[in-house]
Amino acid sequence: MKLYWSVIRPVVVYGCETWVLKESVIQKLCVFEKKILRKIFGPTKEAKSIWRIKTNMELDELIKHRNIINYVKAQRLSWLGHTNRMPETSIVKRTHKWKPFTGTPAGRPKSRWDGDVRHDLKKKLVKWAKQVQDRSKWKAIVEKAKTLSEL
Repeated sequence: MKLYWSVIRPVVVYGCETWVLKESVIQKLCVFEKKILRKIFGPTKEAKSIWRIKTNMELDELIKHRNIINYVKAQRLSWLGHTNRMPETSIVKRTHKWKPFTGTPAGRPKSRWDGDVRHDLKKKLVKWAKQVQDRSKWKAIVEKAKTLSEL
């Protein structure tokens, strides 16, 4: 299990702080994670030498509800806090707040990182604008988000 947390997960989610999580991406990440966890934990032996693969519920209990999607969402919250605490002259913050001069094309607008993260915060009902400035409070919120199932 230590191999998964220290080697496999960081490789899979490299740069996830800036991802927009679409349903197709969430599905693929969940399938990948369950596949890896089944390899790590192996099958379960039942009575009379009968082996079966572990269910998703059993795997979720083994990893203590710290799945890859919650990890990605927590990393995005961490990045939101980091960028909001930056000085206004920072290139990252200026890029984050930049709005294009041109109009948007016709049709449904694309999902944006900012909207996706704000949607996660609404689900969690966090008054984030003031709490983000206090690094220790924000870190506690991010750590709590790693185990929440409704986020």
